[in-house]
Amino acid sequence: MALPNEKYIVDKKGERIGVLLSMEKYQTMLAELEELESIRVYDAAKTSGDETLPFDQAVRKIEQERR
Repeated sequence: MALPNEKYIVDKKGERIGVLLSMEKYQTMLAELEELESIRVYDAAKTSGDETLPFDQAVRKIEQERR
């Protein structure tokens, strides 16, 4: 995925060592990474074979364990 008006940071040899992003693009990328991580965690949980709980029951269990 090429970004329009890409801006790179280069070293003395002209090698690309970094990239500058707008805050909007950076925040979009962070949100997409968080979503991807949630998908990976979900996929891992589905294939783990561990016991699953409905969300509300899991929240109650966590709250009980905090006491």
